[in-house]
Amino acid sequence: MHSSQQEGRELSVCDILKTDTSEIIKKLESHAPSIFQNYSNLYTEYLHMFDDLFGTCYISEKEFFDKLNIDPEILQQIKENSELMKKNCLEFLDMNTKYWDEYFKMRMSSVKSFDSFIHTMLESYSKTLSQFNKSLN
Repeated sequence: MHSSQQEGRELSVCDILKTDTSEIIKKLESHAPSIFQNYSNLYTEYLHMFDDLFGTCYISEKEFFDKLNIDPEILQQIKENSELMKKNCLEFLDMNTKYWDEYFKMRMSSVKSFDSFIHTMLESYSKTLSQFNKSLN
C-alpha cells in the first residue's frame, strides 16, 4: 500500500495530528496513576520521617525535662495549649481537604463544560466549512 494511504484511503493532516495527539494523551494518562502513587508514597515517607524525628526527640529529651520538676499546673497549661493547637491544626487539615475536594470538582466541571463548548463550536465550524466547500463546487 502506498505510504500516503491508510486502510484504503488517503491520509490527511487532521488524521495524522489526531492519531498522534491521541496516542500521546493516552500515554500521559497511563502514567498518571504511577506519578500520583509515587508522590503519595514520597509524602507518606516524609510524614513517617517527621513522626520518627519527634519520637526520637521525645526519648532523648524526656529524661532532661523530667529532671526539671516542672510545676504540674504549668504542665497542665502546656497540655491544654498543645491540645488547642492540635485541634486547630486538625480542623485546618479537614477544611483544607474539603476545599481541595470542591476545587477539583469545580475544575473537572469546568473542563467538561469547555469540552462540550468546543464540541458544539467544532460541529458548527464543520457545518459551515462543509457549506462553504459545497458553494465552491
